[in-house]
Amino acid sequence: MGRYHFALFLFFMFLIPLISNGAMAAGTVDGSEQWGYVEVRPKAHMFWWYYKSPQRTEDPNNPWPIILWLQGGPGASGVGIGNFQEVGPLDTFLKPRNSTWLQKADLLFVDNPVGTGYSFVEDDASFAKTDEEAAADLITLLISLFNSDEVLQKSPLYVVAESYGGKWAVLLGLSALKAIEAETLKLNLGGIVLGDTWLSPEDFVFSWAPLLKDVSRLDNKGVEKANNLTQNIKQQIDQGEYEAATNSYFELEEVIDAYSNSVDFYNFLLDSAFDPLSTTTVELSQKVKSKRNSRYLASLRSVPGGEADLNTLMNGVLKEKLKIIPEDVQWGGQAGSVFMALAEEFMKPRINEVDELLAKGVNVTIYSGQVDLICSTKGTEAWVAKLKWEGIQTFLSMNRSPLYCGGEKGTKGFTKSLRNLHFYWILNAGHYVPLDQPCVSLDMLDNIMHY
Repeated sequence: MGRYHFALFLFFMFLIPLISNGAMAAGTVDGSEQWGYVEVRPKAHMFWWYYKSPQRTEDPNNPWPIILWLQGGPGASGVGIGNFQEVGPLDTFLKPRNSTWLQKADLLFVDNPVGTGYSFVEDDASFAKTDEEAAADLITLLISLFNSDEVLQKSPLYVVAESYGGKWAVLLGLSALKAIEAETLKLNLGGIVLGDTWLSPEDFVFSWAPLLKDVSRLDNKGVEKANNLTQNIKQQIDQGEYEAATNSYFELEEVIDAYSNSVDFYNFLLDSAFDPLSTTTVELSQKVKSKRNSRYLASLRSVPGGEADLNTLMNGVLKEKLKIIPEDVQWGGQAGSVFMALAEEFMKPRINEVDELLAKGVNVTIYSGQVDLICSTKGTEAWVAKLKWEGIQTFLSMNRSPLYCGGEKGTKGFTKSLRNLHFYWILNAGHYVPLDQPCVSLDMLDNIMHY
């Protein structure tokens, strides 16, 4: 038996069925992995995958943390992208990842909202129509997983969100606090972590043209075209015409694409074709014009030296391992419908929810990749400055501290903190910070869990 085939043998063996609160589940005999479905609403099935860290300790004075990873899109799979391309124990070759976040915490990946990744709905009426509904589904999932497990209840849960996932993270945080107070959810909320998150669409779209002009990817004509559209988007948002604003957003992306010669929205130093997570995609529907967003949803990454991509991996060898995925469910098969169901939500801001979390004393950490465009640092700084939290003016006036990592020379980033608000500027990183800067990401994670 060759080394690769032996690794696959170990990967597949020792699966046992599990029942958790009537939900369908399975896992390994040693308990290092569990996964399953929770029916969060009638005909709406959410998939989760939990990894127990080999470093986990049961010290009552220092409880081991759990990270709940939320992907963006809406419609992108945390079980696929966050897990196998960013922070999980294995990469897309099914080889160990040296920088896995499992070194610091247990990992819980969820395909949220229903219809994302391996999650599925039995009819279109069951797709989440609002961000609040998507967050409520997550609460139902957490109740199913945590309320019957005293070990999990003792572990602080950190909700780490990327891109659009930040909207669900802040809503989930507020809903979790209410559920904990009402004693319907047994959980210890450690904090909310917002990584390159789509918290204020208006601030981000306004940042694109000046940022790209400063780095020579747009000329004056491109800036003028973009500014006309961003003013239109602002007016639509102010008037509550959110679906119209979403359509204008797609028009703006087309203008940026045309006048920048296809700058990559996840790393503005690259063209789209050179982003390691970019690929050729199909459009979500006739109403959705943005190929960049559908690229993020599909996230089909060609494996160097191989014939597979993430889509093939998830619908092939991994689906075979997991056993419980229904035969007619294709990973990512309903992603486009997930996005369309939330079209009215896409351009809504969620800054007020961050203010509420801060006022309630919840630790909120924001991190931003230096060369991300779609959720740019410039846009993130703009929405942070709009916070009404009592400490915000002091926070904004504070000096930053430099970040270093692993004995390497050179500055890796900057950070500053005031009480329960923390901000990290990560240099030489785009939208996918853990992928671009794994060392400093692990150090940041360590800090987050010790505030």
